Amino acid sequence: MIGLREQQKAARREAISEAAVALFARQGYQGTTIEQIAKAAGVSAPTVFAYFKSKQEILLETLREADARAVIATRQCIAQIDDPAQALLQLERQVVEHAFGMLPAALWRELLPQIIGQSGSGLPAAYRKVNALLVKEIAWVLSEFKQRGMLREDLDVDYVAFLVNDYGHLQFLRLASQEEPNFEDHASQVKQMFELLLVGMRST
Repeated sequence: MIGLREQQKAARREAISEAAVALFARQGYQGTTIEQIAKAAGVSAPTVFAYFKSKQEILLETLREADARAVIATRQCIAQIDDPAQALLQLERQVVEHAFGMLPAALWRELLPQIIGQSGSGLPAAYRKVNALLVKEIAWVLSEFKQRGMLREDLDVDYVAFLVNDYGHLQFLRLASQEEPNFEDHASQVKQMFELLLVGMRST
């Protein structure tokens, strides 16, 4: 059973995170300071630093949480899905829904050029560690269907997961770049690509 102190710490951490995300959405990631986050959360700046090393860490925790919710939602229904393309679509749909549910499109437009940048340090490097968990989940989905005999035995699920993830980033960037994201059109394009990608990977 979680003690009162732990509950208070968890509540304070959540309050700081929620305050930060609200500020990021309203005035942008770059335009938000730790001091502003602290004020919005009703705590001091040192208190914020006691829970998060930087605003980057707050952002990354938000992204991890969005991906985690997408993974849980997908795992809950994958047993009822009998097609690998549909399973990948389900995961991608959940990722998009939770990502846009936690951060607005305007903020994604600011963040994406930074988090998928080429720099070897800072936010891009930190984001790659977060994204690696999602790539593993894509590989797990493919492995499930490989074990069911629906995908080729020699299929390199890790490499395919890498390709799917890269394609997903491209489509996500296009979606976020729209002033009014067209989720229906996005889903249609992703569906077409996944079905095409899996043509040569299915078990004969």
